Amino acid sequence: MATSNVWDAEWEVSEETASQLIYSQFPQLSSKRIQRLGHGWDNTVYIVGNEYVFRFPRRKVAVDLLKMEGSILPMLADHITIPYSKPLFFGESSNDYPSSFLGYTYLPGIFPIGLTDAQRSLSVTELGQFLKNLHAFPLQVALENGVPKDHRNLIDIASRKEKMLNFLSDLKAHIPYDDYIQIAEYLQQLNVERVHPKDVFLHGDLHFKNMLVNEAGQISGIIDWGDMNVGHPASDLNIAYSFFPPGVRDAFFKAYGEVDEETKMLARLIAVYIPMLILLQAISDKDYKIAEEAKANIKRALAD
Repeated sequence: MATSNVWDAEWEVSEETASQLIYSQFPQLSSKRIQRLGHGWDNTVYIVGNEYVFRFPRRKVAVDLLKMEGSILPMLADHITIPYSKPLFFGESSNDYPSSFLGYTYLPGIFPIGLTDAQRSLSVTELGQFLKNLHAFPLQVALENGVPKDHRNLIDIASRKEKMLNFLSDLKAHIPYDDYIQIAEYLQQLNVERVHPKDVFLHGDLHFKNMLVNEAGQISGIIDWGDMNVGHPASDLNIAYSFFPPGVRDAFFKAYGEVDEETKMLARLIAVYIPMLILLQAISDKDYKIAEEAKANIKRALAD
């Protein structure tokens, strides 16, 4: 694979720097221990005293996105019922770190990795209703607060298919041959160039690394809202295919509301696309647990 990846950091923040920034700007937290929790594409994350989570941008593109989160996220409280990360601490850049940063309430829970179909089914109605309410958030309010419009051009199927074929080439050595063939055949039969645009307010990056579940496997939180945008509902509805087994998808759509076949087609495509990217990063990071879950997401998305 290429030596430069889209998820590579442009800068990093060490635990020492994170501690200095947090303690100096928020002295009320100075008695609390700070530990690195991990990183995603855009942010490095630290947990503070098991009560708060701080996200520090690691790429330029994430800086304005984090500012948008600080503006929009407090407005969602009256619109959704699943717990989400609410910003409480608004940090500023310094000589040691080039970006503003945010501190949020800490949400307990774990990533939904290795769940049974029965465990996944526990959240069908809740997630369907969650997205129904989220997608009803006023578009004008979102746009006025800096939420971008379809910044990833998801309705361009032809372009996304081309990217996925390149991903598949990179993944060929890392997945079973039967899985490779299944993905290749799926992409081969995908003949739609574009879908009709639709505009709703989106989480924009809904997948298993941005969802939390409790010990029973039921959804308990939604995190990482940095990709909020106005665009096609299929972006979020991908979880009908990547997260849920085929037998409960009708129940999910019943809770969400009527969805046309074109939207379902795009949702399935994104349900394959996102785990392919997660798998590529997991391979690069040698994170085998995340890699196996990403593979499982792809197989589930392609199951009828």
